[in-house]
Amino acid sequence: MTARKLDKKEWQAFFDRISKLLEGKRAEIEVASLALGDQVEAEWLPLFGIVYDRKDDLVEVALDGLDHMIRKPREIYVDVDGEGLLSVEIVDAEDVRQVVRFKDPLMLPAPQRA
Repeated sequence: MTARKLDKKEWQAFFDRISKLLEGKRAEIEVASLALGDQVEAEWLPLFGIVYDRKDDLVEVALDGLDHMIRKPREIYVDVDGEGLLSVEIVDAEDVRQVVRFKDPLMLPAPQRA
């Protein structure tokens, strides 16, 4: 695994590029801060996409039934291995860490014919 920090000028292009690749995956969002502790905001919901809006300075994680907004992101880290993107960690202006993890949906076997 290799985690790296993205430069702010890369954010919009990075999310535009990977959002298409992540479509159909499931995502979990964990929020951690000294005030809140660790909390799971979403557990393995279908992911529609992730975007960085430069004008409003926010990252939006669009999930089935939830739009998770991260306002004023300060740092973004990506964790990548040989198979692709594992997670994105976003630290906002209030030092709240929000980790979005990804996984493929569980593929069920085809139904057996009697």
